[in-house]
Amino acid sequence: MRTSKPHPELAPKGFQGLLQVVRHVSASGLDHGLLHLLEVRASQLNGCAYCMDMHATAALEGGESQRRLNLLAAWREAPGFSPRERAALAWTEALTELGRHGVDDALYAATREHFSEQEVVDLTYAIALINAWNRLGVGLQPDLPGVPA
Repeated sequence: MRTSKPHPELAPKGFQGLLQVVRHVSASGLDHGLLHLLEVRASQLNGCAYCMDMHATAALEGGESQRRLNLLAAWREAPGFSPRERAALAWTEALTELGRHGVDDALYAATREHFSEQEVVDLTYAIALINAWNRLGVGLQPDLPGVPA
């Protein structure tokens, strides 16, 4: 861990703000299994070991299969992901690897084929949230529970 104390202790108001977004996303009606996939995929892209570990564990505990988690980085080529999951994963990757030119209208339209306007907004909040957690994890490098430093 890079800081003398965990970041929630050093910035409790910021941490509570993120937890408010967690509560919003959790209550949004989006499938929690889908949210786990988004969280793991964004964490893989961002190289956040803490978040990869935490969200893969939560996904398994929520009923996700180890095999699908193993294939998640190759979801475009791998069988076993629904069209709705594929749309959410494409949206996740586009927002996580946001380039200088943003996200094109065609990807938004493709996402809307599988999600309502409200769901796209909620997905976007979920993706923004995991990217915020990833930046805290990568930047501050909290200790992984149960893993020697």
